[in-house]
Amino acid sequence: MPDFSLLAVVVTAFYGVALVCVYRILLSYRTAQGAIAWVISLIGMPWIAVPLFLLFGRNRFSGYVRARRLNDQTLEPLLSQYEHQAEGIPYPEFPNGVDELQVLSKLGRQPFTGGNHCTLLKNGEATFEALFDAMENATDYILLEFYIVRSDRVGTRILNILRRKLAQGVRVYFLYDDIGSLFLSGRYLNALKTAGANVASFGNGNVRRRRLQINFRNHRKILVCDGRIGFVGGINLGDEYLATEPGEEMLRDTHCRVSGPAVLGLQLAWLEDWNWAADRNPELNWQPQRADTGDQQVLILPSSPADRWETCTLFFLNCINNARERLWIASPYFVPDFQIINALQLAAMRGVDVRILIPEKSDHLLITLAAYSYLVSANECGIKICQYQPGFLHQKVVLVDQRYAAVGTANLDNRSMRLNFEIAALTTAPDFVADVEAMLEADLASSRVLERADYEDRSLLFRLACRSARLMAPLL
Repeated sequence: MPDFSLLAVVVTAFYGVALVCVYRILLSYRTAQGAIAWVISLIGMPWIAVPLFLLFGRNRFSGYVRARRLNDQTLEPLLSQYEHQAEGIPYPEFPNGVDELQVLSKLGRQPFTGGNHCTLLKNGEATFEALFDAMENATDYILLEFYIVRSDRVGTRILNILRRKLAQGVRVYFLYDDIGSLFLSGRYLNALKTAGANVASFGNGNVRRRRLQINFRNHRKILVCDGRIGFVGGINLGDEYLATEPGEEMLRDTHCRVSGPAVLGLQLAWLEDWNWAADRNPELNWQPQRADTGDQQVLILPSSPADRWETCTLFFLNCINNARERLWIASPYFVPDFQIINALQLAAMRGVDVRILIPEKSDHLLITLAAYSYLVSANECGIKICQYQPGFLHQKVVLVDQRYAAVGTANLDNRSMRLNFEIAALTTAPDFVADVEAMLEADLASSRVLERADYEDRSLLFRLACRSARLMAPLL
């Protein structure tokens, strides 16, 4: 006979935990739709929903928030010093520029700085060569932070460079995401540690603070050398960004090399993440130095689930709402929430040339299906959704009119908006904006504009799959 008393205890325990989860949701939810879905699941199927909520239901990286507050006595003076050393920037060429861009500065808690130079790196080959060169020329320290690191040819070359620099007395700090780099070999990490590198995992590095927060990912890709040269963009450390065989397809992605005071903004974002993962703050160079060439105005904009506001969402909304002539966005994942899609529709209705560049070939079937579900509403108001044909497009780039451009790590999906740690470099420099425009024009020339018929003329089963995938948008 089954032990009904034990079963009752188990069921009661599940419902008790479910009620605690509901209490947490009601105190902290960000979207009503997601909150309602969780509450119904927790009450209706607590034995399934409770474990899922503990793993995937949290929307605030609470441990990171506490670590940030505890270390404000270290990090806040650095931020204050950085702000006071930064140069003020006039924007005479467009009257609304000051308000529009200062909003972004407040969002990221970082200043716009002058005296910078940004170089657009349009593919993996150019990016890796620039990364290798910067590391080879480092004399004091190298800071790395990447979502995915592979122990393939690219990873091995980086390992060899870091070993060589460590032998020369250069300090190396190596931070990776344990989910993104799940298959990074222990042998690779041990080789770094044995050579003297400081190594930490964003999810597992600080066991004392880890609390079932695997749904949060550090999606940033940062390299800083000596506080003088920095890199940010969409490229991870792996061979997939290079064509190693004739005819082999590679990921189409973009990165950015930064020199000048803005590099300290990348360094600040890295330091907060390192402090969380390793619980210590290394001695770094915090004296801003102007770039040898160029005088570009640059803002480094980090965003994360530990922020007071939904920084990434507000960044995109600010760009969309302030576009007057053109808004081009490249993102491998297009699953916008109602705020973003409504803002895009309004921009198109204002006469803005709105183009969303996504890949035809993707690594995520559900996201590809969900993107098709937006075709009809997008087509009706003039939004052009363009599918890049040659291969998997992985870049994350925003171009607003001819006024500014951003290169970073954030996608147009819920994960980037609310769950991932992301970062971007934004500049108003006309030459950089022109480079981004030319690059996107070339990508758009290799793309096909999707029509509503691409959705409406497909089978009922396909359309149901697309709509079903869209329902899962908050989880994608």
